[in-house]
Amino acid sequence: MLYNVLKLLHVLSIVVWIGGMVFAHFFLRPAALSLEPPQRIALMHGALQRFFGAVLVAVIVVLGSGVWMIGRVAKETVQAGLPFNMPLSWHIMAGLGVLMMLIFGHIRFALFKRLSRAVAAQDWPAGGAALASIRTWVGINLGLGVAIIACTLLLV
Repeated sequence: MLYNVLKLLHVLSIVVWIGGMVFAHFFLRPAALSLEPPQRIALMHGALQRFFGAVLVAVIVVLGSGVWMIGRVAKETVQAGLPFNMPLSWHIMAGLGVLMMLIFGHIRFALFKRLSRAVAAQDWPAGGAALASIRTWVGINLGLGVAIIACTLLLV
């Protein structure tokens, strides 16, 4: 039962993270382009601040639940007297997932900090540049997230 609850939390956290990136990248940003830079950058800052808080929680849940689930399967396999051979899809999921977490750390703690400073100083060109960098890295993370989902579902 605990395994199933952790798997549910794992998947729901991924839905929040990937779904939020899709929403921000393909819906919020294009709609915000109709606003003047001060309003657009302030709106994106506020939305990203809330989203990044949720993603930080999601990252912790995904990492903790993923490590626990792999550990549990490995322990049960070894206790049954069998060798534990982690499936290729799990290796891909874990490796790319950690890469996504590192990229998120860069986005949240470096690029978003630049955006926050620009908004506080009302330096809209610097804010626009920070948003452009965030957009690029979010796009990369979104691609990695989709690749993880594809590998997990298509590789058995």
